[in-house]
Amino acid sequence: MNAPPRLLGGRYEVGEVLGRGGMAEVHLGRDTRLGRQVAIKMLRSDLARDPSFLARFKREAQSAASLNHPAVVAVYDSGEEPTDDGAGVPVPYIVMEYVEGRTLRELLSRGRTVPWTEALRITSGVLAALGYSHRAGIVHRDIKPANVMLTPDGDVKVMDFGIARAMADASATMTQTQAVIGTAQYLSPEQARGETVDARSDLYSTGCLLYELVTGRPPFVADSPVAVAYQHVGEAPQPPSVHHADVPHAVDAIVVHALVKDKNGRYQSAEDFKADTDAALAGRAISPAALGSITALAGGAAGGIAGAAATEAMSTQAVGRADEATAALGPFGAGTQRLSPVPAPGATRPVDSLPSRRDIVRDERPTRAGVWVLLALLAAALLALGVLVLPGLLGSGTAAKPNVRVADVTNQTETAAGATLRGQGLVVARLEDVSPDVEAGKVMLQSPTAGTSLPTGRTVTLTISTGPGTVTIPDVTGQTRTDAQRLLEDERLKLGKVLTVDSPGTDAGRVVSSDPAAGASAAPGTSVTVSVSSGKVKVPNVLGQTLAEASKTLTDAGLEVGATTSVESTQPVDTVIAQSGSGATVPTGTKIKLSIAKAAPTPTPTPTDTATVPPAPTDTGTVPPPPA
Repeated sequence: MNAPPRLLGGRYEVGEVLGRGGMAEVHLGRDTRLGRQVAIKMLRSDLARDPSFLARFKREAQSAASLNHPAVVAVYDSGEEPTDDGAGVPVPYIVMEYVEGRTLRELLSRGRTVPWTEALRITSGVLAALGYSHRAGIVHRDIKPANVMLTPDGDVKVMDFGIARAMADASATMTQTQAVIGTAQYLSPEQARGETVDARSDLYSTGCLLYELVTGRPPFVADSPVAVAYQHVGEAPQPPSVHHADVPHAVDAIVVHALVKDKNGRYQSAEDFKADTDAALAGRAISPAALGSITALAGGAAGGIAGAAATEAMSTQAVGRADEATAALGPFGAGTQRLSPVPAPGATRPVDSLPSRRDIVRDERPTRAGVWVLLALLAAALLALGVLVLPGLLGSGTAAKPNVRVADVTNQTETAAGATLRGQGLVVARLEDVSPDVEAGKVMLQSPTAGTSLPTGRTVTLTISTGPGTVTIPDVTGQTRTDAQRLLEDERLKLGKVLTVDSPGTDAGRVVSSDPAAGASAAPGTSVTVSVSSGKVKVPNVLGQTLAEASKTLTDAGLEVGATTSVESTQPVDTVIAQSGSGATVPTGTKIKLSIAKAAPTPTPTPTDTATVPPAPTDTGTVPPPPA
């Protein structure tokens, strides 16, 4: 006989294990009160006795419960339940929305990619969730493919705020024993260094996610999580198009800008990041800041030689698969644990050991091994310097490229602008965007801007006007006036006249229609007239209709059938012979009284006296005798 399922809080049945994380297990569950499937996250019983894990888990519940957004996995409830081992230790749990679908980790398995347009759509969904989370003061800290789900309908759901913490928390800088928590492939440089973490760390991790979506691999790959963390700190990423040539220049720029090492130089908000992904998806120009980052990367490629050499010199033995391991490093100076003495030559370092402070960066008392690491770094830097400088000093090889000041080519034709820049020894990249102010075929923007000093061979990106172009009128029906105006402005349209109309079935203040209508094409800047429901309707005349017909007519008009009275009438039975409010304008939902015809009673005939008339005489003259 099967044992009954475990019940939490007298309400939630605990089912099979769906997955395991660093400190918790997630079970399929059932809410017996509401009859719905849920996901239940329970702190592992062996960790429930650890106050630090317990505090983190409870903090997660508090943080996640405050979030309510379509792109965030919802938290329904939380509580504690004693363990089954009789020890009576309370184990906290969180009851969450059960989401059908698959994670991006499953989608990207075996190096698969998604089309760049779909990658931008997914990333936009992640950024919508993060924008909401960041406005609520919560940083996710562990954005990665395993924490993003796609539903069967293609909706994006961000889950597992397992290491999230309110940004207002006094301990926003991670503690020494928890200096870096998060999968190494998606760590921000400040996470890897153990510095203060804010919303911009999530944006860096999202850049790593977008990189992997379009290339099938993360931006940095190495033998160990430690080596990957060092690449995040000191090595420039290759543009995604290096791995997949079909990735457009705009996507390269977006990714590279998100992966800027200095958090002050990358996207400053999820909204800014999302604006660029949406613009690239729509074929519009992205921000000059993103274009500037890709230009700077192209110019700094040579500097990556020293960074790559340094990373190689500091690489450690493998700690496990870099794409799955979780790094927990000191804050580039604060060790996470004490290590055993350095093994003798040929000995094997334990797999679960991580470098302490003296293995990572300078130490107040450098060991001999630390000196050799520093010497290796110095040699790598000198080697890089020699590669870049010595040929010019010795008169052999290629001399340093001269700098030129970028010419101002705005408002020039594409042909003329290209000729000017190529004449300066520069490379020209091209984007397009609509412009109501710049003639089609002419340059509306250039990046870097005119007057910038660049070495020859660098790239200047020109945005070419396609003219005013056209935009599609969005569907604003059912929206409030404010939301309709925002949707129109998002498409570079203006809210024109606002008309008030009576509209059956539409709540007061909601848009009924627009002119031009949704789906029509219009020039940017066009004023769109919207009609907004007054919340009132005109009562239709239902006299002569049957009760069923009248009920439908009134319901379609946004009204209700009120009291009905049957009245004797010569009109056809079951037809309306009287009603309230006919022709009046009343609020939606008003109840209309009806009088319904019923048949008049059939009159009972009144009996009358009948006189007996004697029969007429016969021809024979014989009169019959009178009746007895």
